[in-house]
Amino acid sequence: MAVSLPPPSRQVGFHQLLVAARKTWLSDALREALRRTDPAQVKQQIREFAPADAQQMLASAGIRDEDVFPVPAVLEAQPTLVGYYRLLLGVPQKTFYGAGTGMRPFRSMEVRGSLGATPRAALPDFCKAMGESLAELVRQLSPTVTPRDIAELPLLTIGSQFQGANNNAIGKQATIDVFLSVGEIVKDFVAERTERRLKVRNASGRIVLISLASDPDVRVQEEFSGSLRNTVAIEIKGGTDKSNAHNRAGEAEKSHQKAKAEGFRDFWTIITKKGLDMSRLQAESPTTNSWFDAAQVLGRSGPDWHDFARQMAGAVGIPEPNGLA
Repeated sequence: MAVSLPPPSRQVGFHQLLVAARKTWLSDALREALRRTDPAQVKQQIREFAPADAQQMLASAGIRDEDVFPVPAVLEAQPTLVGYYRLLLGVPQKTFYGAGTGMRPFRSMEVRGSLGATPRAALPDFCKAMGESLAELVRQLSPTVTPRDIAELPLLTIGSQFQGANNNAIGKQATIDVFLSVGEIVKDFVAERTERRLKVRNASGRIVLISLASDPDVRVQEEFSGSLRNTVAIEIKGGTDKSNAHNRAGEAEKSHQKAKAEGFRDFWTIITKKGLDMSRLQAESPTTNSWFDAAQVLGRSGPDWHDFARQMAGAVGIPEPNGLA
């Protein structure tokens, strides 16, 4: 009997999104936010927004309250954690932010890590509403809630979210996640943030703009004498099919050639590198002068992530970041 199985490229793509989600929507992101938040403030807000009976159930199960209940202090420290509590509740993005839920103002927090004046003012209302719904979840789990439930329930929702995405949606999510990774590198110098642009004041006091765009996917530009100087063009190729990798590199080359004509000086390509012949990729995109592995940049871990963070800091004109895991 002949056996023929499909390649694992789709699952590899899901893994890229998963390692990115660990830094934005899952427990790794929550742990990091809690590390930067005053425990006394968190505890006081938990008393305000988490129903007492549900707190007692969590205590009996050995589960921290903040693993289940959102509070303003934590969401201010890490706005993308709106997604963590949404996933725990098991609600798809389309439904959660749909008409009639009142949650639409918080979408930019989850998707872009952006906390504007309107959602910031509404955080107490968000935490109260989510606290009531999540308390009901805790009450209804049978026979009782466990730490494993809290760890695994979000994965069911995020798995469905990934499975329902087509290749274009997966690529778009990878681009957004790279932009969030860039935001982590420059966060101490951000003067203004929108869903598609970071305005950074560098160590010399000059303004640097980092923008989501197309051709290239991410632009780094510095204000100079009243105009913008194009510095770094970044192409993000989130596909994982090894047989198509060289086509993706060729697409990156076309974009970089356009960027070169616009006066950009450096050309970076983020692509799945593992298992590929880099000399062949370089032949497909000779304009690329820095290559970074997509999974490492999305997961904010590994030598390519550290190299990316170092080069980004240098391009923007800020000190090299410390402590990036």
